[in-house]
Amino acid sequence: MMRIGLFLLTNLAVLVVFGIVASIFGIGRVHDAGGLNLTSLMVMCLAYGMIGSMVSLFLSKWMAKRSTGTQVITTPANTTEQWLVDTVAKQASNVNIAMPEVGIFNSAQPNAFATGWNKNKALVAVSTGLLQTMRPEEIEAVLAHEMGHVANGDMVTLALIQGVVNAFVMFFARLIGSFVDRAVFKNDGNRPGIGYFVTSMVMDVVLGFLATAIVMWFSRRREFRADQMGAKLAGEDSMINALQALKPAAALPDQMPENMKAFAITSGQQPSFSFANLFRSHPSLDDRIAALQSVR
Repeated sequence: MMRIGLFLLTNLAVLVVFGIVASIFGIGRVHDAGGLNLTSLMVMCLAYGMIGSMVSLFLSKWMAKRSTGTQVITTPANTTEQWLVDTVAKQASNVNIAMPEVGIFNSAQPNAFATGWNKNKALVAVSTGLLQTMRPEEIEAVLAHEMGHVANGDMVTLALIQGVVNAFVMFFARLIGSFVDRAVFKNDGNRPGIGYFVTSMVMDVVLGFLATAIVMWFSRRREFRADQMGAKLAGEDSMINALQALKPAAALPDQMPENMKAFAITSGQQPSFSFANLFRSHPSLDDRIAALQSVR
């Protein structure tokens, strides 16, 4: 589940930095003689929220390579690398997108991810563990699943949703900051006080964390769609077998970098419903297998 974790952390960092810079330099002032101007505040929050999300989107592929140590295959060095490149090329042609970069990252756990700011500028990578433990037809299904994310434009859609979520997070964080500044710090002036700035920054983080549940819900729905694309490109049996093959690894501690988990084919073991499950980027493997079987 590597894709979204990285995106969210980058997005949150950009959001907090924007908030600090805006507070220090007074960029986008939203206070007037009557206090907090809600219209100006919403316009500013929407602008900052979308910028933060877009920056995260454009950095996603670069950050993915760095955080996982992915080595992009420029010239295949062996038959396995040649097969990977040929398989991705065939699938890219089938879904009518440009050939993505293909890479391998070192991890004993079978996993894979796809990312990129544009479906024609994507990266698809697999772990060494996946290549060592899964059969070719299962690896092909995993690659098809990741190509489904690329072809469906999941990263761009995610960025738009995250941008809107960012705007609401910033809006309510500053609304709460203004209330605390006036009610607790007794600041009745036309300019915001320290209570406003500190509370707003704290609430950016707290509300940003809670709002990830919305993005995670979106991520879980897109996993089902990517599985359907995997079944279409590689065959239903191969996709189901690939998900079955991931079950033993899902029961182990996840070795994927935390900031990349939501981009991967699996995100580890998932128990029955709990509050924590609201923040999971992937449905359980059993639910995904059942969804494919129901379609069949």
